[in-house]
Amino acid sequence: MPSKPKISNPLNKKVSELPKPPMPPLPPSLRPNPKPGAKEEDVTLGEAAAKGGTSVVAWIDERTSGSGFLRGFLFRKVPKGTNWWYTLGSATMFAFISQAFTGVFLAMYYDPNTTNAYESMRHINNDVFLGEFVHGMHKWGATVMTVLVFVHMARTFVFGAYKYPRELNWVVGVLLLMMTMMMGFTGYLLPFDQRSFWATVVGVNLNGTGPFIGPYLADFLRAGSDFTQTTLPRFYAIHMMLVPGLIGALIGVHLYLVAKLGTSAPPWMKAKLPEEEKRV
Repeated sequence: MPSKPKISNPLNKKVSELPKPPMPPLPPSLRPNPKPGAKEEDVTLGEAAAKGGTSVVAWIDERTSGSGFLRGFLFRKVPKGTNWWYTLGSATMFAFISQAFTGVFLAMYYDPNTTNAYESMRHINNDVFLGEFVHGMHKWGATVMTVLVFVHMARTFVFGAYKYPRELNWVVGVLLLMMTMMMGFTGYLLPFDQRSFWATVVGVNLNGTGPFIGPYLADFLRAGSDFTQTTLPRFYAIHMMLVPGLIGALIGVHLYLVAKLGTSAPPWMKAKLPEEEKRV
């Protein structure tokens, strides 16, 4: 009886015995150099991808010198005793980024018009896919960001991180706190329901009672001497463009000063003197 021919199972073969996939049509600048004694077609796909990615990064770094900046920004000394309280600044920045992304999504469907504003918000919450979820993230994210800013400022004050040489960074932080409150105030009117409208009327009237610039600030926010159809677009422009732009610029200055001046040690950590100074 003739024996049945053996059928080779490719799953039982070693990796070295399997045929190599053909090289993709990469441009010459992204093709890796073959090893000595090897041909260009012998280069594996993984080696080509790794070499191509390295070439792209090197090309960008050669023209921007970004590696030096990132090295100085990311790799810096951290004093002993740092704990989770030192992550409040990063958490606040993450909350701002979340607000920016969700705000862009909401702006795609929102209509800053006194006639259609409320209806556009109803459309976002009821008809748009994940609209209610994104709106909820933006709404509660504003509260989270405000709380994080206050706690971060309180930690900085209690730990004494506002002292020399970080006074300017404290001033920038105070401005960021003011911009965060301003963004929350201008965004409260945008749903344009009864509660948001009358709460904004009260807030603007309170601003109008301030000394010297109070009346001018109230007229600027109202876009006139009274609430009109131009008030809502004014609040929308401040909330979407003016305040986020200022916050982004101040965050850049804030991070630069943190990288330049370093992080302050906790107040319970005492600096140790060198042995020579101790003997003296």
